[in-house]
Amino acid sequence: MPINITMPALSPTMEEGNLAKWLVKEGDHVAPGDVIAEIETDKATMEVEAVDEGTVAKLVVPAGTEGVKVNAVIAILAGEGEDAGAAAKSDGGAAPKAEAPKADPAKAEAPKEAPKPAAAPAKAEPAPVANGHAGGERVFASPLARRIAKDAGVDVKGLSGSGPHGRVVKADVEAAIASGGAKAAPAGKAPAGAPAGAPAPAPKPMSDDQVLKLFAEGSYELVPHDNMRKTIARRLVEAKSTIPHFYLTLDCELDALLALRTQLNAAAPMRKTEKGEVPAYKLSVNDMVIKAMAMALMAVPDANASWTENAMVKHKHADVGVAVSIPGGLITPIIRHADEKTLSVISNEMKDLASRARSRKLKPEEYQGGTTAVSDLGMFGVKDFAAVINPPHATILAVGAGEERAIVKKGEIKIATMMSVTLSTDHRAVDGALGAELLGAFKRMIENPMGMLV
Repeated sequence: MPINITMPALSPTMEEGNLAKWLVKEGDHVAPGDVIAEIETDKATMEVEAVDEGTVAKLVVPAGTEGVKVNAVIAILAGEGEDAGAAAKSDGGAAPKAEAPKADPAKAEAPKEAPKPAAAPAKAEPAPVANGHAGGERVFASPLARRIAKDAGVDVKGLSGSGPHGRVVKADVEAAIASGGAKAAPAGKAPAGAPAGAPAPAPKPMSDDQVLKLFAEGSYELVPHDNMRKTIARRLVEAKSTIPHFYLTLDCELDALLALRTQLNAAAPMRKTEKGEVPAYKLSVNDMVIKAMAMALMAVPDANASWTENAMVKHKHADVGVAVSIPGGLITPIIRHADEKTLSVISNEMKDLASRARSRKLKPEEYQGGTTAVSDLGMFGVKDFAAVINPPHATILAVGAGEERAIVKKGEIKIATMMSVTLSTDHRAVDGALGAELLGAFKRMIENPMGMLV
């Protein structure tokens, strides 16, 4: 019997991926553990291994195909003793048939055609209500679908659900947005059946056509969004529309930290490599910022948290994500248990993660989760900025450039190297006073860096 190879879910949130490359061809024999393909997700390129043994009868999805849904059949194997040609002709159950929504036993099914009074003139049948619900009944839709629909001004009551039992899912809303259909009631008017005084839905963003009409034809080129840019856009909209951001800024003096960094780098032992002898580590200011943030969270444990609707998630360790710019976007690899690691370990681990991030070789567990994040734009000369929180984090620290400034000490003007940092907090989990306590603990670590060595 033919064996189906399906698009794997390489992370809990993955819904689709790009089949970047086949590493086998039709007629090849594969065994469990053999690498057969490379799959691009929104953040990384990962290798896919064969689970079963057999001969590649058919490559269903060509290399370079984008947007392949999870669990879709991408190839067919012929088992031992099976004719590869016959297996290739089989669909192998590649496209599971959609199951018709089951009737709710608690509700009587409405008749397809209502009886008409004898004296009434013939009238056209009313159009069936989408989503299988009569007016006033609850519309079954996933929370994510509802949120996307609300942001785009789409009425879920007008959508046909493709999920289980007619449930409206994310893909249904996105299809409606793309087609410009199922619009909500105009701004200022409540939808039919809505209670008086109900808030009008959010205005719908400009469509692609509306945007392009603002520019002269031939004055631009269109570059389609890749999966990474789509994911970044979706996550940013989600973060800014669901997280009440609160910002706190202060300045840290860096002179003691810079002096300690110089001493530690000078004391680094040498090790032999293919390129000759190199220092065992080379600390950056960012490495020390990561350590300081981790230790600050352990000093203020109430801020080391994540918000959920039913409970506050209190983390036992500080897992610090670090924003890394890569072609086409950014990714946030995570230094796990940064509070327990030495500066040299953090430095070398960060260099490895950043290198593999830029080549899109990170594993999902290396960039998912975490308890906070650091975004450093100091190397670009940015003085200060506010970063967007990356759910499920409750905080993110935006780090500006270290620069010499005139400051006042004991009534005298002195020159010091100063760095501005801005803490963005999820006000549901970390309010103003708690955020100020966390930022104060960070400042103490930066200005008294010897504390990071003990």
